[in-house]
Amino acid sequence: METTSAINTMWVLVTCVFMVLMVPGLALYYGGMSRTKNVLNSIMIVLGGFAVGAVLFVLFGYSLILGNSVGGLGIIGDATEALGIQSILAGTPDEGVASAVATAAFHLMFAGLATAIVAGAIEGRMKFGAWLLFAGLWVTLGYFPVAHWVFSFSSDDGSHIGGWIVNNLGVHDFAGGIAVHTNAGAAALALSIVLGRRKGFPTPGRPGNVPFIVLGAWLLAFGWMGFNAGSTGAMNEFAALAILNSLAALCAGLLVWLVIERSHRGATTTAGAVTGLLGGLVAVTPGADILSPVGALIVGGVGAAVAYWAVGLKARFGYDDALDAVGVHLVPGLVGSALLAFLADPAAGGGANTEFVGILYGGSWSFLGSQLIGMASVAIYTFVISYLIATVLKRTIGLRVPDATEISGLDQPIHAETAYVGSDER
Repeated sequence: METTSAINTMWVLVTCVFMVLMVPGLALYYGGMSRTKNVLNSIMIVLGGFAVGAVLFVLFGYSLILGNSVGGLGIIGDATEALGIQSILAGTPDEGVASAVATAAFHLMFAGLATAIVAGAIEGRMKFGAWLLFAGLWVTLGYFPVAHWVFSFSSDDGSHIGGWIVNNLGVHDFAGGIAVHTNAGAAALALSIVLGRRKGFPTPGRPGNVPFIVLGAWLLAFGWMGFNAGSTGAMNEFAALAILNSLAALCAGLLVWLVIERSHRGATTTAGAVTGLLGGLVAVTPGADILSPVGALIVGGVGAAVAYWAVGLKARFGYDDALDAVGVHLVPGLVGSALLAFLADPAAGGGANTEFVGILYGGSWSFLGSQLIGMASVAIYTFVISYLIATVLKRTIGLRVPDATEISGLDQPIHAETAYVGSDER
């Protein structure tokens, strides 16, 4: 393997390992936000959803995402091109490019995490088996096609045709603000609507373990450094800038949330602080490689502000997005993708960013138009497909647990365990 290729392969693998910590991070974050009687179920839906997404990625998802586009339409990759990721094992990387196997491992993490994020909509009321089936259908019909649209690049010589959003529209979605967060958030919205509200909504109970929330959020932040920096596919200045911007955005998001919360509620909560942190990270993700650090502060702060506003929408409109997948992922993902069209800095990467220049730096308004079309297309598509999947499952196998199970909590009836010995269940 050529030296640069080996270095870049190592970089992708190291960042992939960082991302592994995002799985327990999301599990603890969702588990901590859940009521004590549902903590383990919330952890299990994250672990189960991630596993379903990862297994299906290995079987056929890799081909659907990164395979040559069927008919050259940019809609979906050829499922037969690399079934079981078998055909890439004998390949050697092009000069300076990370190996295909390392890239596959990285995209496996994206597929699993996107699926797990959707689980934030269902705390305390969905059958575990129904969730796993929904997860499998959604990652196949929702995530894999969208990931092809966004992450599959056409080759210069025309031998490989990739997705329509990245190649035809010219959308910049560096690390999944559209493909992961907007996609998963729109799916969570559709699922929460079809599933229906928890008993007692909009005040069904307080978080069961705030320290879990904090630990989970910071594990997510740690893994996010790999999530964003590894998306360069190389150890370069864009990767370094992605880490710097991610750190700046998460801190801005935390502080902005606290300022708004203090002004609005008269208190600064721990759970709120880390929720703002995550809102900032989601918002900076689509452009972490081409924003200036000051731009990242702006995007992170705005991401937290819109997350604070969006979290309150569920009570106003009556959809029960239990653990705020819509508020923290869908809305900041959309806003961050749009702000990128204004703030993308041509000085990024040592002046190497010549393709994506923000309007405030003299760039074209067409960049914003492309971003908006890409965002809307993904949000509408995944909402519709998720709504249809959930509706079919609801009318066949059923989605909700029995009322008695919801009232008593899902941990003991479904998993034969409780999170806290002798604790009062709330």
